[in-house]
Amino acid sequence: MALFWLSDEAWAAIDPHLPKNEPGARRVDDPRVISGILHVLKVGCHWCDCPAEYDPSTTVYIRFNRWSHRGFWLKLLEALLEAGAVTRSTAIDSTYVKAQLAVFGAKGGARNQAIGRSRGSWTTKVHALTDVIGRPYALMLTAGNVSDVKAAPALLERGGRMRHLLADKGYDADRLRRSLRDAGAVPVIPGRRNRKRSIRYDKDRYRGRHFLENVFCRLKDFRRVATRDDKLASNFLSGVALATALAFWL
Repeated sequence: MALFWLSDEAWAAIDPHLPKNEPGARRVDDPRVISGILHVLKVGCHWCDCPAEYDPSTTVYIRFNRWSHRGFWLKLLEALLEAGAVTRSTAIDSTYVKAQLAVFGAKGGARNQAIGRSRGSWTTKVHALTDVIGRPYALMLTAGNVSDVKAAPALLERGGRMRHLLADKGYDADRLRRSLRDAGAVPVIPGRRNRKRSIRYDKDRYRGRHFLENVFCRLKDFRRVATRDDKLASNFLSGVALATALAFWL
């Protein structure tokens, strides 16, 4: 099995944002451990099967889990994109991720861990906003049976100001369109077939929505993103954020 190692350029981008001067014993080499975390995300193995070259698998998992609880991996993504996101036009969409049997049993139950039944199986939905050149800059999880239009307002609050929002018919709702216009954004969203009056939208600009479809394909190259093996929603979202950082911002 080929090992994954962070490049010097990627590590130079990550290092300034790592927690410093933490109490306790001297920490195991950060580049090695974070490379191990990325290896597990990429190949989809169990944490206990992380190769010894990255140091003990328990160390790799504990570091990932501890920093996940602190929200570090999401903060790292935010720090990396802070100066680079181009949000004149924003696309929004979601993708289903099948939940494996091992994810059930976390404290609080499936509902509190973003797991719901949809289309014959238990799934989690990953919702994302991408910038004008197709790089994700905001992420959110819901249970798989939560509709896109219902989840959109919470995600859009994290997106900041935008000039246009590109979305498919799943986001066609008068309330969402009004809120976008009130915020100074133009909805580029086709209408559903059952609308009595047709919806006019910028079809040329709408073609750019394919960038977001490409995003999910690329993220699902990470096997622990393509299927969910984490009991805790916070850990799964952290894995998605770290895969996003590596695939698009490093």
